[in-house]
Amino acid sequence: MDWKQLENDEQLAEILSSAQPTLIFKHSTRCHISAMALSGFNRSWNVSSEVCPTYLLDLIAFRDLSDEIARRTGVAHQSPQIILLKNGEVLHSASHHGIDADETEAKLV
Repeated sequence: MDWKQLENDEQLAEILSSAQPTLIFKHSTRCHISAMALSGFNRSWNVSSEVCPTYLLDLIAFRDLSDEIARRTGVAHQSPQIILLKNGEVLHSASHHGIDADETEAKLV
């Protein structure tokens, strides 16, 4: 997968204003559940980054940014977690074992 690292408020602002569906994966580098969720998602995701850019947020390094995402989207912080956004609206979110690439792909509009 072509993950871009989500590291600052400017990137978040671009994601939230994008008319293109964009995916954020909140990942804890210290959590085996998060590692398993990310690995499974990577194996199953079949959407090109041109159709839906994907951003990986390292929760250990950028927890404040994760809190800002929760504040601006209304989606309570979880780890691991995916949030699919378009035009600032949440199309889909899931956490832990509920993270499913096929289900997420079905939400692309």
